[in-house]
Amino acid sequence: MGRTRLLHDDVFRRLCRARALIQEQPGEPLTVAQLAAAAGLSPFHFLRTFREAFQRTPHQYLQRVRIERAKELLQRGDLSVTDVCFEVGFSSLGSFGALFAREVGTAPGRWRRDMHRLVQVPGWVQRVVVPHCFFAQLGPAPLLAA
Repeated sequence: MGRTRLLHDDVFRRLCRARALIQEQPGEPLTVAQLAAAAGLSPFHFLRTFREAFQRTPHQYLQRVRIERAKELLQRGDLSVTDVCFEVGFSSLGSFGALFAREVGTAPGRWRRDMHRLVQVPGWVQRVVVPHCFFAQLGPAPLLAA
């Protein structure tokens, strides 16, 4: 069984500041030194305690945040896969595609196509469908102006 050590509240708050920096600037080339400075810890102590607190290294956490942001951008559909790759902070389309496929289970372009098939424009944009039982509860149907 693994040994878990409780972190002091102050250290945990410092780590949360660094984690927030990752979440706010996922496209930026953040270094361990910058993140450690944001947490007010030495780089080695920061790496060890970050992993202990969040069960992944800062780099793994940053990659996860970038992949989640990429999924959001891909689902919107207004950027190409290449543009999404660079927007979320990757410098290589190949490494982005490989990581995305490993984490999500499919290539970015395929994931976007699958999402667009699942999430289509709602039908109420053209018309609103209301079940008859709803109107039955209201009484006689009101006259609608044509």
